[in-house]
Amino acid sequence: MSLLKQYEKMYFNQSKLVEFIILGFPGSLSLQYVCFLLLLITYLLTLISNCVIIIITWTERRLHTPMYFYLRNLSFLEICYVSVIVPKILTTITSNGRYISFHGCIIQMLFFFFLGSTECCLFGVMAYDRYLAICHPLRYTTLMNTTMCYSLSICSVIGGFLTTFPPILLISQLPFCGSNIINHFFCDSPPILQLSCADTYLIDKMDFLFASLVSLLSFSVTLISYFYIFVKVLHIPANSRRKTFSTCSSHLIVVFIYYSTVIFMYVRPKVSFTFTLNRVVAVFYTVITPILNPIIYCLRNEEVKNSIKKQLNTLKNCYIR
Repeated sequence: MSLLKQYEKMYFNQSKLVEFIILGFPGSLSLQYVCFLLLLITYLLTLISNCVIIIITWTERRLHTPMYFYLRNLSFLEICYVSVIVPKILTTITSNGRYISFHGCIIQMLFFFFLGSTECCLFGVMAYDRYLAICHPLRYTTLMNTTMCYSLSICSVIGGFLTTFPPILLISQLPFCGSNIINHFFCDSPPILQLSCADTYLIDKMDFLFASLVSLLSFSVTLISYFYIFVKVLHIPANSRRKTFSTCSSHLIVVFIYYSTVIFMYVRPKVSFTFTLNRVVAVFYTVITPILNPIIYCLRNEEVKNSIKKQLNTLKNCYIR
């Protein structure tokens, strides 16, 4: 009998659900250990690389600009984002680690979607920042001052919360009177809604509406900003285009990977789900994208690389002395 069938047989008749069981990694135990090791390495690299970006952009005075302010915020969000999901995924390799309380599952969903929505908003803000820097360079320092930077960051957080809290609140009120097996790596809304014995039509529509609002709106801001940037770049000297395109392409690569997976997962009607495909896609926006962000921004950004080298040389000189 499969693990899924065993759990369903054990818990199908419970009258009040108090916990969920996350299936986690599929396949044999040896394959699960391989997945565990790869995920652990990726998680640690994500934490270290994003912490490096935060430290470098905080300590280097020449990086105290709006672009690096937003990059520092993005790195902080990524650390929180993966820490909400990945540690619990790692524990699912053990039988006891598969259990998660009902309230723990709701809290995980709340923070996961809140941080993800905030990140979407921040991507739009970063695109707008690049638009002002390239299309309005003379007015840039006035338009994107410290007050504006903090205001846009706070608005991203508020927008992330307002588009997350209502559907999660409704999900927390749903009755679960049947199986409590989550066929996923973590507490995600689609598999949770599938387990409810109530009509989830309203929540499906609200989830779809808010996901569409936050992702498509921020994606539209990004596209419009880069359209004007592209037009502006065509009119500048050829020798200056490379640096401009290098700065913007890093952001575009990250945005394309993130939005393509998020829109595929959540900006569509919840009529039916191929959970195997969904779990594959989920790996990209929960694990792959957070590790790609610091790699892309660091490897394609000379200022960040030079600052890292400077800090390493300073540490080396201190150690020699």
